[in-house]
Amino acid sequence: MIAYTEITLAVIAWGASFVATKVALGYVSPVTVVWLRFAMGVAVLGLAVMLRRQFALPGWKDLRYFALLGFVGITFHQWLQSTGLVTAQATTSAWIVATTPIFMALLGWYLLREKLGWLLWAGIIMAAAGVLLIVSKGDFSALMAGNFGAPGDLLMLISAPNWAIFSVLSRRGLQNHPAARMMLYVMGVGWLFTSILFFSGPGTSEFHLLPKDGWLSILFLGVVCSGLAYIFWYDGLQAIPASQVGVFLYLEPVITTLLAAFLLAEPLLWSSLVGGGIILLGVWLVNRRSRSSLT
Repeated sequence: MIAYTEITLAVIAWGASFVATKVALGYVSPVTVVWLRFAMGVAVLGLAVMLRRQFALPGWKDLRYFALLGFVGITFHQWLQSTGLVTAQATTSAWIVATTPIFMALLGWYLLREKLGWLLWAGIIMAAAGVLLIVSKGDFSALMAGNFGAPGDLLMLISAPNWAIFSVLSRRGLQNHPAARMMLYVMGVGWLFTSILFFSGPGTSEFHLLPKDGWLSILFLGVVCSGLAYIFWYDGLQAIPASQVGVFLYLEPVITTLLAAFLLAEPLLWSSLVGGGIILLGVWLVNRRSRSSLT
């Protein structure tokens, strides 16, 4: 029961993260949001690793590996998402990111020569159609004219395969390191890379621009989404089969859609609801086979 509660809380947090990021971006630049968020996340994960007595210094080979993961999964990925959310709606972003398992299946097909049956290809095509429906807001004539939605939608679409690559690259490390310790090093190195952008850009000059709700949003992103949610997620994975845990991720864009409508007044468009349903069906078809091999 505790494991299911932890998984549920993690997914709720990640669904709400798009809304919290959107709120914080109303006051400061994307790099400031990312830098503050992961400074807090590193602190929370570091405390968890110390309390669990899992701390160990990585070797040089592991450090290079963590640096690659940190750049791909933290620095670049969060730059894509935070910059994308400046112009993209939280709802649209969440539905686009929900297509990540599609790209994971395609990576398995391309890199590992895994076979994709007709049902999996049908799922991939359905998810792509759902994304097009959402970003066009149901106006396919705009797509034909070359209008692919807000500029941030494209960055969000790039972030989905980028996270798939990060997930595949992470598999080897998770076999050799406790999840919390590995995430600590990956997040820590990614935060250091982000620090280069932060201190060569705005630095601390934007901190005074954050009002109470801005700081609350960043605290939520850092402590809950980048710290506790990762701990809860991997704790749940140790107690629940991965095939069952993966189902919980279907809730993430739904949570984002509801919170964005309530807190950001984003409209509940028919294209988002129908397109989201098509994406979930497509992802479900793909996950029937690929979930256990690419997580």
